[in-house]
Amino acid sequence: FFKQKTAYEIVDCDWSSDVCSSDLPSGDIFLDLGDRRLRARRLVPARPDGLDRTTLVFLHEGLGCIEMWRDFPQRLCDSLSCSGLVYDRTGYGRSSPWPRDPGLRYMELEADEVFPRLLAAASIDDCVLVGHSDGGTIALNYAAADPEPLRAVVTLAAHAINEPICVKAITRARELYATTDLRQKLSRYHDDVDATFHLWADAWVTPGFEPMDANRRLPTVTVPVQAIQGEDDDYGSELQLGIIAGKVGGYCETRLIPDCAHSPHLQQPNQVLAEIARFVAPLALV
Repeated sequence: FFKQKTAYEIVDCDWSSDVCSSDLPSGDIFLDLGDRRLRARRLVPARPDGLDRTTLVFLHEGLGCIEMWRDFPQRLCDSLSCSGLVYDRTGYGRSSPWPRDPGLRYMELEADEVFPRLLAAASIDDCVLVGHSDGGTIALNYAAADPEPLRAVVTLAAHAINEPICVKAITRARELYATTDLRQKLSRYHDDVDATFHLWADAWVTPGFEPMDANRRLPTVTVPVQAIQGEDDDYGSELQLGIIAGKVGGYCETRLIPDCAHSPHLQQPNQVLAEIARFVAPLALV
């Protein structure tokens, strides 16, 4: 499983570390949205330059949380001299569960109803989104409303459509969850691991499920977009990049990263960091 990388992007995480204990790591906060509380971590650049810059907001993958980003968000903030915010989405990590079952629309609901409130609670009025996998799709869904705070979107292995290759990989992940110690490993990161896993896995294997209404939403995305994907991604083909670039209403550049699967920022971190920094740098000054 771990060598072949056929289950999910979480294979790149360090499962020997009990980073998500019942006590919050130093510096973590809860943002109160009224019907839920989301755990967040603010990042500051190692060498701030004193200029007024945008905030980088990081949206994790389908089974992710703050820790699964490793040090990539901090490295990117340092590179761009930007502040950042990384957080556990609803139902993930140490954040509250969904107040009601979001069903197959969990990514659209996160983008339309939850994320704007998160930004308001965190007092962020100017941002660039960096989203991995489901997080990238949520970022595109949010961008489709042309929201005032948004300056640009960077996606890492985002899904515009649900391909057979993705259904196959998630079907395999469901088997591993039921027959191996994957559940135990994930439980170190998520308060309600079964709800977290099944929200994601059950949706993607439901016949007819799509992560977003690409034909309706992507054409209304007018902020600059950078779409990055691994050449060996077993959750999506290069078609994802083509759909995003072909349908968004504004500027879009794509990068296909060689020797890389579904987690470009972890598997080729230096190259991906350089690509994102180059793209964001001209947009960063407020």
